[in-house]
Amino acid sequence: MSTSAEAMPAGEPSQATPTSSTDKTTTTAAAASTAQDEPQAKLPPLSAADFRVYNHMADHMEVYHTHFRATWNLLWNACATGKRPGGMSLRAFVGEGLQFVRHLTLHHNIEEAHIFPVLARRMPEFKAGKGNGAAELLRQHRQIHTGLDALQAYLTEVRDRGRELELPVLKAVLEPWGEVLWAHLDQEVKTLGAENMRRYWTLAEMREMPM
Repeated sequence: MSTSAEAMPAGEPSQATPTSSTDKTTTTAAAASTAQDEPQAKLPPLSAADFRVYNHMADHMEVYHTHFRATWNLLWNACATGKRPGGMSLRAFVGEGLQFVRHLTLHHNIEEAHIFPVLARRMPEFKAGKGNGAAELLRQHRQIHTGLDALQAYLTEVRDRGRELELPVLKAVLEPWGEVLWAHLDQEVKTLGAENMRRYWTLAEMREMPM
């Protein structure tokens, strides 16, 4: 199935030290309230149970991000080797790319509508705004979506308009935003990690998070 130019057939459409208990919400709340004033203040170790509560958003996010990385690698490796994965049809390969666009777009839309506004009440890392007034994670979203739009446009032409799939062209579509995508996937999970979240939120608040 090696090819660098193909046409779609016509008509085919960590672990924490367990030293504190879960009932120390008051201490945690005090730490959260001073987070912005002393963002580097050393906090006491979390128990294993508390760590799980504070880290659950990062864990959840990592599941999605692992899937996005896998699909990106499928597309990128085809470009790097000049051939699709063994046994994968052209139609299936293009479908994977378009599904990647849909899923990542939906993922970001949900974040920006339902998750980031809640976090932004205390966390500058999720602040919305125009241009450079937005937090880095949201600026990354914009860069990524410029790339997703280009990817969708190219693969749609291949699927629906008989354009040849040229892997060097696909690589040129992916390359400009690959670095920011991977940085974003890592940075977002780190920002949602227990050691950062505990500086802004109590255990009770973490249990009520929309994720």
